[in-house]
Parts: sequence; C-alpha cells; structure tokens
Amino acid sequence: MNKVIVTIGREFGTGGRKIAQELSQLLGIKVYDRKLLEELQKQYHLTLEDMDRIKAQKRSWWNDFTHFYQQASVWANSPYYETEYIPSVTSELLYNEEKRILKELADKESCIILGRTGFHIFKDDPHAFKVFLIADMPYRRDKVGRRLNITDGNADILIKKIDEERENFTKTFSGKSRYDARNYDLVVNVKDLEPKQVARFIAECIEHRQKMLDD
Repeated sequence: MNKVIVTIGREFGTGGRKIAQELSQLLGIKVYDRKLLEELQKQYHLTLEDMDRIKAQKRSWWNDFTHFYQQASVWANSPYYETEYIPSVTSELLYNEEKRILKELADKESCIILGRTGFHIFKDDPHAFKVFLIADMPYRRDKVGRRLNITDGNADILIKKIDEERENFTKTFSGKSRYDARNYDLVVNVKDLEPKQVARFIAECIEHRQKMLDD
C-alpha cells in the first residue's frame, strides 16, 4: 500500500476509537490520538486532565492561560513553573506543538489520526484521506449509555457537551465547522454497522482511490 494518512473525525458516541483500531489492524498502520497529549504533558509538565480542560474551553482562554494556571493549586508552591513555563505557554502554542508532532509522525510513516483537527492539519497533503463518522442521537445515546452505564438523560447531556467542545475547538483552530462535509473525502453513517464493517469500508475506499491515482 502506498503511503496514506487517514484522519478520522467523529460525533461522540459513534465508536470512532474502536473503528480507528480496527482500521489500524486492516492497514497495518498506527493510530495517533491521546498519545499526542502525553508528549505535550512531558514537555510542558501538564496533566492530561489539565490539557482536556484547556482544550474544551472557548476562545477566551487564549489570552488567559497564565491566569488559569496561576489560580491552580498544583502550581501554588512551584515558582519554577510559574516563572519558566506559565508565561511561555499559550493555548495556541500547545495546539501548534501538537500539530508539529503530528506532521513529523506522518512524515515518517503512514498513520491514522483520530480527532485533533486532522482534516485541517492535512488538508493539502496528497496522501491524506479524511473521514467523518456520524450517527443519529438514539444510536449514540444507547451506545454511550450502555458503555458508561448512565441514564438516557445523562447520555444526552454528555453527548451535547462533548460535541460542543469538539466543535468549539475545531472552529477556533481551523475556522471551519467539523460538520461541513466538504472537509472530508468520506462521511459515514455508522448506525447499525459494526466497527469492523466500517473499518473495512473505509479501507476499501482508500484502496480504490489509490488505484485511481495510480492509473
């Protein structure tokens, strides 16, 4: 198989992580997602929880990153962090660092990028195949409710919250809505499909496109 960079965006509750793992096995390439945060965590001495909170906020936190951490008790007795790390780290810097790591990884090998505005980061890369996963609310509610053992009402709240956070993050850094189908090569409704079936379909589409490009 020729080099390929598969980016997968998804609505919460569509099983994107499992589909990415199944696709990884089919194509024999790695998945990069939350591991990216671990690299940032090492570099900036942040916890994964810190990173999740920062990335979930809206644009107002761009200019208030320093204040955010100065208020956090974890930094209260650590002048080294306050003087060395806090002023030099901005939310935009964190995103750019994440983007840099992704591009370096994709430069070296074929890979699958789950989330992380991958469709935008690799929008001009000829090797990129950009996918977005969708499903209706009843399907997602049932999937999230069963997986987390929560009520339908709480599942609805969680789905709305995470979808809004991902949309805010995407719009902030790409200037686009992740729901715009023009961002992708393929949009898949995963309702009533097993992760293996979705992964197989994506793999077949990638193979078909590569054949067309080779002709």
